[in-house]
Amino acid sequence: MIAIIDYKTGNLGSIRNMLKKIGNTSIITSDLSEISKATKLILPGVGAYDNGVQKLKEAGLWELLNRKVLEEKTPILGICLGAQLMTSGSEEGVEKGFGWVHGHTIKFKIDKSSKLKVPNMGWNKVFLTKESDLFHEMHDDPRFYFVHSYHFDFDRKEEILTNTEYSYPFVSSFERDNVLGVQFHPEKSHKFGMKLLKNFAERY
Repeated sequence: MIAIIDYKTGNLGSIRNMLKKIGNTSIITSDLSEISKATKLILPGVGAYDNGVQKLKEAGLWELLNRKVLEEKTPILGICLGAQLMTSGSEEGVEKGFGWVHGHTIKFKIDKSSKLKVPNMGWNKVFLTKESDLFHEMHDDPRFYFVHSYHFDFDRKEEILTNTEYSYPFVSSFERDNVLGVQFHPEKSHKFGMKLLKNFAERY
Protein backbone atom coordinates (compact mmCIF):
# COMPACT_ATOMS: atom_id res chain seq x y z
CA MET A 1 0.00 0.00 0.00
CA ILE A 2 1.18 3.51 -0.85
CA ALA A 3 0.71 6.12 1.88
CA ILE A 4 0.61 9.77 0.79
CA ILE A 5 1.77 11.70 3.86
CA ASP A 6 -0.71 14.36 4.96
CA TYR A 7 0.95 17.15 6.94
CA LYS A 8 -1.31 19.92 5.60
CA THR A 9 1.08 21.24 2.95
CA GLY A 10 0.45 19.52 -0.37
CA ASN A 11 -1.63 18.79 -3.44
CA LEU A 12 -2.60 15.37 -2.13
CA GLY A 13 -5.83 14.64 -4.00
CA SER A 14 -4.21 15.06 -7.40
CA ILE A 15 -1.51 12.54 -6.53
CA ARG A 16 -4.03 9.97 -5.34
CA ASN A 17 -6.21 10.51 -8.42
CA MET A 18 -3.28 9.97 -10.77
CA LEU A 19 -2.26 6.80 -8.93
CA LYS A 20 -5.85 5.57 -9.20
CA LYS A 21 -5.81 6.18 -12.97
CA ILE A 22 -2.82 3.88 -13.35
CA GLY A 23 -4.38 1.18 -11.17
CA ASN A 24 -2.55 1.72 -7.88
CA THR A 25 -4.29 2.03 -4.53
CA SER A 26 -3.13 4.73 -2.15
CA ILE A 27 -4.35 6.50 0.96
CA ILE A 28 -3.91 10.07 2.15
CA THR A 29 -3.10 9.87 5.83
CA SER A 30 -1.37 11.33 8.86
CA ASP A 31 -2.26 8.27 10.95
CA LEU A 32 0.92 6.83 12.42
CA SER A 33 -0.33 3.24 12.40
CA GLU A 34 -1.35 3.44 8.72
CA ILE A 35 1.98 4.94 7.75
CA SER A 36 3.80 2.27 9.76
CA LYS A 37 2.11 -0.43 7.66
CA ALA A 38 2.74 1.24 4.28
CA THR A 39 5.04 -0.47 1.79
CA LYS A 40 5.75 2.77 -0.09
CA LEU A 41 5.55 6.43 0.91
CA ILE A 42 5.02 9.70 -0.96
CA LEU A 43 5.99 12.94 0.78
CA PRO A 44 4.48 15.88 -1.13
CA GLY A 45 4.56 19.52 -0.09
CA VAL A 46 4.31 23.15 -1.10
CA GLY A 47 5.24 26.25 0.86
CA ALA A 48 8.02 27.26 3.24
CA TYR A 49 10.77 24.89 4.38
CA ASP A 50 10.61 25.62 8.12
CA ASN A 51 6.84 25.30 8.14
CA GLY A 52 7.12 21.88 6.52
CA VAL A 53 9.59 20.67 9.15
CA GLN A 54 7.44 22.01 11.97
CA LYS A 55 4.22 20.48 10.59
CA LEU A 56 5.84 17.04 10.33
CA LYS A 57 7.15 17.26 13.89
CA GLU A 58 3.85 18.53 15.29
CA ALA A 59 2.09 15.55 13.67
CA GLY A 60 4.58 13.12 15.23
CA LEU A 61 5.77 12.07 11.79
CA TRP A 62 9.44 13.05 11.91
CA GLU A 63 10.74 10.12 13.95
CA LEU A 64 8.40 7.65 12.24
CA LEU A 65 9.60 8.66 8.77
CA ASN A 66 13.22 8.41 9.87
CA ARG A 67 12.57 4.86 11.09
CA LYS A 68 10.67 3.83 7.96
CA VAL A 69 13.29 5.26 5.61
CA LEU A 70 16.57 4.59 7.43
CA GLU A 71 15.83 1.34 9.28
CA GLU A 72 13.07 -0.37 7.30
CA LYS A 73 14.34 0.96 3.95
CA THR A 74 10.81 1.76 2.77
CA PRO A 75 10.84 3.39 -0.70
CA ILE A 76 9.85 7.05 -0.44
CA LEU A 77 9.24 9.66 -3.15
CA GLY A 78 9.50 13.32 -2.22
CA ILE A 79 7.76 15.92 -4.37
CA CYS A 80 8.73 19.61 -4.44
CA LEU A 81 8.97 20.77 -0.78
CA GLY A 82 8.74 17.13 0.29
CA ALA A 83 11.93 16.41 -1.66
CA GLN A 84 13.66 19.53 -0.33
CA LEU A 85 12.96 18.34 3.22
CA MET A 86 15.05 15.23 2.44
CA THR A 87 18.17 17.41 2.13
CA SER A 88 20.19 18.69 5.08
CA GLY A 89 18.55 22.12 5.12
CA SER A 90 17.55 25.15 3.08
CA GLU A 91 18.63 28.74 2.55
CA GLU A 92 14.95 29.55 3.01
CA GLY A 93 14.95 28.74 6.73
CA VAL A 94 16.85 27.65 9.80
CA GLU A 95 15.38 24.22 10.48
CA LYS A 96 17.42 21.12 9.69
CA GLY A 97 16.06 18.69 7.10
CA PHE A 98 16.07 14.91 7.25
CA GLY A 99 19.53 14.70 5.68
CA TRP A 100 18.75 11.46 3.87
CA VAL A 101 20.80 12.62 0.87
CA HIS A 102 24.10 14.49 0.60
CA GLY A 103 22.70 17.80 -0.56
CA HIS A 104 20.99 20.96 0.55
CA THR A 105 18.45 23.41 -0.86
CA ILE A 106 19.45 26.80 -2.23
CA LYS A 107 17.69 29.79 -3.81
CA PHE A 108 17.90 30.44 -7.53
CA LYS A 109 20.76 32.81 -8.32
CA ILE A 110 19.28 34.56 -11.36
CA ASP A 111 21.18 37.51 -12.80
CA LYS A 112 19.17 40.73 -12.52
CA SER A 113 19.70 41.41 -16.23
CA SER A 114 18.01 38.12 -17.12
CA LYS A 115 14.41 38.06 -18.33
CA LEU A 116 13.84 34.90 -16.30
CA LYS A 117 11.82 35.27 -13.14
CA VAL A 118 11.75 33.56 -9.77
CA PRO A 119 9.80 31.46 -9.00
CA ASN A 120 10.44 29.20 -11.96
CA MET A 121 6.94 28.34 -13.17
CA GLY A 122 6.02 26.18 -16.14
CA TRP A 123 7.06 23.20 -18.22
CA ASN A 124 10.69 22.22 -18.65
CA LYS A 125 12.73 19.24 -19.81
CA VAL A 126 14.75 16.97 -17.55
CA PHE A 127 18.02 15.38 -18.67
CA LEU A 128 19.02 12.06 -17.13
CA THR A 129 22.49 11.71 -15.69
CA LYS A 130 22.18 7.96 -15.00
CA GLU A 131 19.82 5.04 -15.46
CA SER A 132 16.98 4.74 -12.97
CA ASP A 133 13.77 2.75 -12.63
CA LEU A 134 12.00 6.03 -11.81
CA PHE A 135 12.46 7.12 -15.45
CA HIS A 136 12.04 3.66 -16.96
CA GLU A 137 10.88 3.77 -20.59
CA MET A 138 10.65 7.56 -20.69
CA HIS A 139 11.61 8.78 -24.12
CA ASP A 140 11.28 11.96 -26.18
CA ASP A 141 12.90 14.23 -23.58
CA PRO A 142 10.46 14.01 -20.66
CA ARG A 143 8.92 17.32 -19.62
CA PHE A 144 7.48 18.18 -16.23
CA TYR A 145 5.71 21.09 -14.55
CA PHE A 146 7.75 23.19 -12.11
CA VAL A 147 6.82 25.80 -9.51
CA HIS A 148 9.73 26.70 -7.21
CA SER A 149 12.12 29.40 -6.03
CA TYR A 150 14.63 27.00 -4.47
CA HIS A 151 16.43 23.98 -5.90
CA PHE A 152 18.72 21.14 -4.82
CA ASP A 153 22.48 21.47 -4.64
CA PHE A 154 24.33 18.16 -4.27
CA ASP A 155 27.70 17.21 -2.81
CA ARG A 156 27.72 13.76 -4.45
CA LYS A 157 27.09 13.52 -8.18
CA GLU A 158 26.18 9.84 -7.95
CA GLU A 159 22.93 10.78 -6.17
CA ILE A 160 21.80 13.09 -9.01
CA LEU A 161 19.18 11.65 -11.38
CA THR A 162 18.31 14.58 -13.63
CA ASN A 163 19.33 18.14 -14.38
CA THR A 164 17.16 20.92 -15.78
CA GLU A 165 18.11 24.25 -17.34
CA TYR A 166 16.75 27.52 -15.95
CA SER A 167 19.35 30.27 -16.45
CA TYR A 168 21.84 27.55 -15.45
CA PRO A 169 21.68 23.77 -14.93
CA PHE A 170 20.18 22.70 -11.60
CA VAL A 171 19.43 19.31 -10.07
CA SER A 172 15.77 18.44 -10.64
CA SER A 173 15.65 14.91 -9.19
CA PHE A 174 17.77 12.58 -7.09
CA GLU A 175 17.99 8.99 -5.89
CA ARG A 176 19.93 7.40 -3.04
CA ASP A 177 19.01 3.80 -2.23
CA ASN A 178 15.29 3.88 -1.25
CA VAL A 179 15.12 7.70 -1.19
CA LEU A 180 13.89 9.51 -4.30
CA GLY A 181 13.03 13.16 -4.79
CA VAL A 182 11.74 15.34 -7.63
CA GLN A 183 11.56 19.13 -7.70
CA PHE A 184 8.77 19.14 -10.27
CA HIS A 185 5.12 18.14 -9.82
CA PRO A 186 4.36 14.77 -11.46
CA GLU A 187 0.70 15.13 -10.50
CA LYS A 188 0.52 18.18 -12.80
CA SER A 189 2.68 16.74 -15.57
CA HIS A 190 0.21 14.66 -17.58
CA LYS A 191 1.64 11.57 -19.34
CA PHE A 192 5.19 11.96 -18.06
CA GLY A 193 4.04 12.47 -14.49
CA MET A 194 1.72 9.49 -14.77
CA LYS A 195 4.57 7.32 -16.05
CA LEU A 196 6.88 8.44 -13.25
CA LEU A 197 4.33 7.63 -10.55
CA LYS A 198 3.63 4.29 -12.22
CA ASN A 199 7.34 3.49 -12.20
CA PHE A 200 7.61 4.37 -8.51
CA ALA A 201 4.55 2.32 -7.62
CA GLU A 202 5.53 -0.75 -9.60
CA ARG A 203 9.34 -0.86 -9.74
CA TYR A 204 10.37 -0.05 -6.15
